[in-house]
Amino acid sequence: MSPSHEPPGLTAGAIADTRRWLERAVIGLNLCPFAKAPHVKGQIHYAVFEGAEPAALLAMLRTELQTLAAADPEARETTLLIAPRALPDFLDFNDLLDQADALLAELGLEGTLQIAPFHPRFQFAGTAEDDITNATNRAPYPTLHLIREASIDRAVAAFPEAETIYETNMATLERLGPDGWAALDVGPGAAGHTP
Repeated sequence: MSPSHEPPGLTAGAIADTRRWLERAVIGLNLCPFAKAPHVKGQIHYAVFEGAEPAALLAMLRTELQTLAAADPEARETTLLIAPRALPDFLDFNDLLDQADALLAELGLEGTLQIAPFHPRFQFAGTAEDDITNATNRAPYPTLHLIREASIDRAVAAFPEAETIYETNMATLERLGPDGWAALDVGPGAAGHTP
Protein backbone atom coordinates (compact mmCIF):
# COMPACT_ATOMS: atom_id res chain seq x y z
CA MET A 1 0.00 0.00 0.00
CA SER A 2 1.50 3.32 -0.99
CA PRO A 3 1.62 6.20 1.49
CA SER A 4 -1.09 8.06 -0.47
CA HIS A 5 -3.56 5.27 0.38
CA GLU A 6 -2.86 5.23 4.12
CA PRO A 7 -5.55 6.38 6.53
CA PRO A 8 -5.22 10.15 7.07
CA GLY A 9 -4.77 9.69 10.83
CA LEU A 10 -1.67 7.49 10.62
CA THR A 11 0.88 10.31 10.64
CA ALA A 12 -0.96 12.46 13.18
CA GLY A 13 -1.54 9.48 15.47
CA ALA A 14 2.06 8.28 15.31
CA ILE A 15 3.34 11.77 16.10
CA ALA A 16 0.86 12.24 18.97
CA ASP A 17 1.81 8.87 20.49
CA THR A 18 5.52 9.62 20.11
CA ARG A 19 5.15 13.06 21.70
CA ARG A 20 3.23 11.50 24.59
CA TRP A 21 6.03 8.93 25.08
CA LEU A 22 8.65 11.69 24.87
CA GLU A 23 6.86 13.86 27.43
CA ARG A 24 5.81 11.14 29.88
CA ALA A 25 8.72 8.70 29.68
CA VAL A 26 11.82 10.29 28.17
CA ILE A 27 11.38 13.74 29.72
CA GLY A 28 8.99 12.81 32.54
CA LEU A 29 11.32 10.14 33.95
CA ASN A 30 14.39 12.16 32.92
CA LEU A 31 15.70 9.20 30.90
CA CYS A 32 17.47 11.72 28.68
CA PRO A 33 18.32 14.98 30.44
CA PHE A 34 19.07 16.52 27.04
CA ALA A 35 15.61 15.96 25.51
CA LYS A 36 13.62 18.66 27.27
CA ALA A 37 15.26 21.75 25.75
CA PRO A 38 14.75 20.86 22.06
CA HIS A 39 11.21 19.69 22.86
CA VAL A 40 10.30 22.95 24.61
CA LYS A 41 11.93 25.02 21.84
CA GLY A 42 10.08 23.10 19.11
CA GLN A 43 13.35 21.92 17.54
CA ILE A 44 12.37 18.26 17.17
CA HIS A 45 11.26 17.25 13.69
CA TYR A 46 8.82 14.33 13.57
CA ALA A 47 8.93 12.37 10.32
CA VAL A 48 6.59 9.43 9.78
CA PHE A 49 7.31 6.60 7.36
CA GLU A 50 3.87 5.22 6.52
CA GLY A 51 5.03 2.18 4.58
CA ALA A 52 6.30 -1.23 5.65
CA GLU A 53 9.23 -1.96 3.31
CA PRO A 54 12.69 -1.64 4.89
CA ALA A 55 14.24 -0.43 1.60
CA ALA A 56 11.76 2.43 1.42
CA LEU A 57 12.41 3.26 5.08
CA LEU A 58 16.13 3.46 4.31
CA ALA A 59 15.37 5.79 1.39
CA MET A 60 13.42 8.07 3.72
CA LEU A 61 16.22 7.82 6.29
CA ARG A 62 18.66 9.03 3.62
CA THR A 63 16.49 12.08 2.97
CA GLU A 64 16.01 12.83 6.67
CA LEU A 65 19.75 12.51 7.40
CA GLN A 66 20.61 14.90 4.57
CA THR A 67 17.89 17.33 5.59
CA LEU A 68 18.97 17.37 9.24
CA ALA A 69 22.63 17.82 8.32
CA ALA A 70 21.74 20.82 6.14
CA ALA A 71 19.24 22.39 8.58
CA ASP A 72 19.95 25.23 10.97
CA PRO A 73 20.23 23.61 14.44
CA GLU A 74 18.24 26.50 15.92
CA ALA A 75 15.31 25.45 13.75
CA ARG A 76 15.83 21.66 13.74
CA GLU A 77 18.01 20.20 16.45
CA THR A 78 17.04 16.57 15.98
CA THR A 79 14.72 14.24 14.06
CA LEU A 80 12.55 11.33 15.16
CA LEU A 81 11.85 9.07 12.18
CA ILE A 82 8.82 7.01 13.22
CA ALA A 83 7.82 3.83 11.34
CA PRO A 84 4.47 2.60 12.74
CA ARG A 85 3.98 -0.13 10.11
CA ALA A 86 7.55 -1.23 9.48
CA LEU A 87 9.71 -3.81 11.23
CA PRO A 88 7.43 -4.95 14.08
CA ASP A 89 9.98 -7.69 14.87
CA PHE A 90 12.85 -6.28 16.93
CA LEU A 91 15.46 -8.56 15.36
CA ASP A 92 14.50 -7.34 11.88
CA PHE A 93 14.70 -3.75 13.15
CA ASN A 94 18.08 -4.48 14.71
CA ASP A 95 19.32 -5.85 11.37
CA LEU A 96 18.27 -2.59 9.69
CA LEU A 97 20.50 -0.63 12.07
CA ASP A 98 23.63 -1.96 10.35
CA GLN A 99 22.29 -0.67 7.04
CA ALA A 100 21.40 2.65 8.67
CA ASP A 101 24.95 3.04 9.98
CA ALA A 102 26.33 2.12 6.54
CA LEU A 103 24.11 4.82 5.04
CA LEU A 104 25.47 7.34 7.53
CA ALA A 105 29.00 6.45 6.39
CA GLU A 106 28.04 6.51 2.70
CA LEU A 107 26.69 10.05 3.13
CA GLY A 108 29.89 11.14 4.86
CA LEU A 109 27.93 12.03 8.00
CA GLU A 110 29.80 9.89 10.53
CA GLY A 111 31.03 12.26 13.19
CA THR A 112 28.27 14.72 12.25
CA LEU A 113 25.14 12.69 13.02
CA GLN A 114 24.30 9.57 15.04
CA ILE A 115 21.33 7.23 14.92
CA ALA A 116 19.80 5.99 18.17
CA PRO A 117 17.27 3.12 17.95
CA PHE A 118 13.95 2.81 19.77
CA HIS A 119 11.44 -0.01 19.33
CA PRO A 120 8.34 -1.29 21.19
CA ARG A 121 10.13 -4.61 21.76
CA PHE A 122 13.66 -3.27 22.24
CA GLN A 123 15.87 -5.74 24.07
CA PHE A 124 19.41 -5.17 25.25
CA ALA A 125 21.82 -8.06 24.69
CA GLY A 126 21.91 -10.33 27.71
CA THR A 127 18.51 -9.28 29.09
CA ALA A 128 15.22 -11.14 29.20
CA GLU A 129 12.50 -9.80 26.91
CA ASP A 130 10.43 -8.66 29.90
CA ASP A 131 13.35 -6.99 31.72
CA ILE A 132 12.08 -3.53 32.69
CA THR A 133 15.44 -1.94 31.86
CA ASN A 134 14.71 -2.53 28.16
CA ALA A 135 12.08 0.22 28.51
CA THR A 136 14.80 2.89 28.24
CA ASN A 137 14.82 2.21 24.49
CA ARG A 138 11.17 1.27 24.04
CA ALA A 139 8.98 3.66 22.07
CA PRO A 140 5.42 3.24 20.78
CA TYR A 141 6.75 2.44 17.28
CA PRO A 142 10.05 1.55 15.61
CA THR A 143 11.86 4.89 15.69
CA LEU A 144 15.23 6.16 14.55
CA HIS A 145 16.45 9.19 16.48
CA LEU A 146 18.79 11.25 14.33
CA ILE A 147 21.08 13.25 16.58
CA ARG A 148 23.73 15.86 15.86
CA GLU A 149 27.14 14.91 17.28
CA ALA A 150 27.73 18.58 18.16
CA SER A 151 24.57 18.52 20.28
CA ILE A 152 25.84 15.47 22.14
CA ASP A 153 29.20 17.16 22.72
CA ARG A 154 27.49 20.30 24.09
CA ALA A 155 25.18 18.24 26.29
CA VAL A 156 28.04 16.20 27.73
CA ALA A 157 30.01 19.39 28.44
CA ALA A 158 26.99 20.83 30.26
CA PHE A 159 26.30 17.55 32.08
CA PRO A 160 29.75 16.30 33.10
CA GLU A 161 28.40 13.10 34.63
CA ALA A 162 26.79 11.94 31.37
CA GLU A 163 28.31 8.48 31.80
CA THR A 164 26.03 7.96 34.81
CA ILE A 165 22.83 8.40 32.76
CA TYR A 166 22.64 4.72 31.80
CA GLU A 167 23.00 3.50 35.40
CA THR A 168 20.54 6.13 36.64
CA ASN A 169 18.01 5.06 34.01
CA MET A 170 18.34 1.41 35.00
CA ALA A 171 17.76 2.30 38.66
CA THR A 172 14.78 4.52 37.78
CA LEU A 173 13.12 1.77 35.77
CA GLU A 174 13.82 -0.89 38.39
CA ARG A 175 12.07 1.33 40.98
CA LEU A 176 9.20 2.05 38.57
CA GLY A 177 8.71 -1.61 37.65
CA PRO A 178 6.46 -3.01 34.91
CA ASP A 179 3.26 -1.72 36.53
CA GLY A 180 4.66 1.79 36.82
CA TRP A 181 5.80 1.72 33.20
CA ALA A 182 2.37 0.50 32.09
CA ALA A 183 0.75 3.31 34.10
CA LEU A 184 2.62 5.87 31.99
CA ASP A 185 0.32 4.79 29.14
CA VAL A 186 2.84 5.47 26.38
CA GLY A 187 2.00 2.71 23.91
CA PRO A 188 0.49 2.92 20.42
CA GLY A 189 -2.86 4.67 20.43
CA ALA A 190 -2.35 6.04 23.95
CA ALA A 191 -2.78 9.62 22.78
CA GLY A 192 -6.29 8.84 21.55
CA HIS A 193 -5.40 7.98 17.95
CA THR A 194 -5.51 4.63 16.23
CA PRO A 195 -2.60 4.45 13.81
